[in-house]
Amino acid sequence: MTGNLDITIFDDMTSVEDAWRRLEADENCSLHQSYDWCNAWRLTNGMPLAIVFASLGGEPAFILPLEIVRNNVVRVAQFVGDRFSNINTGLFSPIFLDAPESGRFAEIMEHVAGLLAGRTDLVSLRNVPLVWRGVRSPLAQLPSVENQNSAFQLEIASSFQKTIARLDRKKRLKRFRNQTRKLEAAGGYDHIVATDAGDRHALLDRFFQQKAERFRSRSLPNVFQAPETQIFFHRLLDLEPIGRSKPLEMHALCLRGEHEGHIAAIAALSRKGDHVICQFGSIDESVLAEASPGEFLFWLMIEQASARDVAIFDFGIGDQPYKRAWCTRETIHHDILLPVSQLGAFAALAHRGVTRTKAAIKEMPQVYALLQRLRAKNWPRRGAQSS
Repeated sequence: MTGNLDITIFDDMTSVEDAWRRLEADENCSLHQSYDWCNAWRLTNGMPLAIVFASLGGEPAFILPLEIVRNNVVRVAQFVGDRFSNINTGLFSPIFLDAPESGRFAEIMEHVAGLLAGRTDLVSLRNVPLVWRGVRSPLAQLPSVENQNSAFQLEIASSFQKTIARLDRKKRLKRFRNQTRKLEAAGGYDHIVATDAGDRHALLDRFFQQKAERFRSRSLPNVFQAPETQIFFHRLLDLEPIGRSKPLEMHALCLRGEHEGHIAAIAALSRKGDHVICQFGSIDESVLAEASPGEFLFWLMIEQASARDVAIFDFGIGDQPYKRAWCTRETIHHDILLPVSQLGAFAALAHRGVTRTKAAIKEMPQVYALLQRLRAKNWPRRGAQSS
């Protein structure tokens, strides 16, 4: 008991499913902490769970859905599915956020650390925006280090024309028209949004093939290689939408004419309320590379989003030139580190050092490229559980 707050650690999800689904209804809570997303990961990966559940006055206050993974000898409690999360917020009720208890979150998490003693050495909550959509997270009260990667978003206006007006509209339109001419000269194209289950899964498999080829050509590790990773994303495709929210939707640019049926670009979008995230994408530049099919598909998806009450089109975490070309906002993420044991305290210190080193290396492109090639050579066939 922490004041009026009652905190329990569950090793299963079903015990708190009803409360979980109530909390996730808040559109500012990340899709990655939704019950169905976490359950798809649990069914695929099977890591031990530590679901932190707090109630206030008998009502759900917050949930931190954690799994326990091993990073060498260190047991780490992290968000479920951490490796493929673009934004982590936890789940907090509006009542808790307005309550005095929310201002004592560091103290609350010290109590949580005590409850986790013996199960884990370190609580590591990565990719957390301290402020999201104007609301400061209680997690911001905890010790953290700035993540080496930011996330990039495009704010969507009331129309597509107003949206691109926030960018270099003249340059954008000229580039789009040039791309359109090249595609039309080869026979045209279709923007496919897969609705049939078979089409959805076929597009996802094609994405895995395209991505594997691209990683191989660039001597980069294939983060989608592990069978359980691919099964996880296939599970997401089978989930039903809830209201405006969709766990995963497959988009593709399919060529007509002389290259009939060629899939030039693929992207997967998730939606939570008015927030759309591009989870991943791939391109096949074996034909019509000069038309920049990946960029062209983004244009089509953003145009569609502008007509569907979307407020934010999120390109996800990671700095890339194409993201900066599209985006009007950069969101800094932090990694929150809460030691539970002495070993965890050493691990937290090492994590801070590694994160700062990564940030410095990313400022040196040649060194970064070399390390990526070395990493690819040593990448295991089965995806690592923790990075």
